[in-house]
Amino acid sequence: MSHQLSRPSEWLGLYGDILYRYGYARLSDRDAAEDLVQETLIAALKAKDNYAGQASERTWLIGILKHKIIDHFRKTAKEPNQEYDDGLAGVAEDEFFDERGNWQHDVSSWSKPDKSLEQTQFFEVLQRCIDRLPPRLAQLFVLREIDGIDTEEICGLMTITPNNFWVMMSRARVQLRHCLDLNWFNA
Repeated sequence: MSHQLSRPSEWLGLYGDILYRYGYARLSDRDAAEDLVQETLIAALKAKDNYAGQASERTWLIGILKHKIIDHFRKTAKEPNQEYDDGLAGVAEDEFFDERGNWQHDVSSWSKPDKSLEQTQFFEVLQRCIDRLPPRLAQLFVLREIDGIDTEEICGLMTITPNNFWVMMSRARVQLRHCLDLNWFNA
């Protein structure tokens, strides 16, 4: 199936909101999301003659944005004063895991959304919880769990070791679990 491009002057109206939401969900930074959407539209305008039509226009634009976000992560990882902040003040990992590393509390209820509305509300709460993470933990979690990027590539993007990756990922998950417990499961 071959897809046709709409006029570039229509892209912002047709796809601006979805591109912005996609960018913001990954960056938790409104200004950066807006900038990357603009960069995406400019890049698409320059590349429109190379559009093969194999994917929908929306998918093509999101693909360009995804690469812009990865480039943004590479750039910010190299900036000075980008220290790792574990952000775990007052949260002890021991209260969540047993001696074998398993969750002490049942998390099976996480995978049983009853209705579409509940699922939408859950993802809104999840996004707020991600927004509360220290920026590097949020970036790491989104790259791995939402975008599905492999560990090696994330380590390269964020200039961290695999060991740091797993420590940071564990801390992100603990903080998200704690936030979701407070704001969703026990709210």
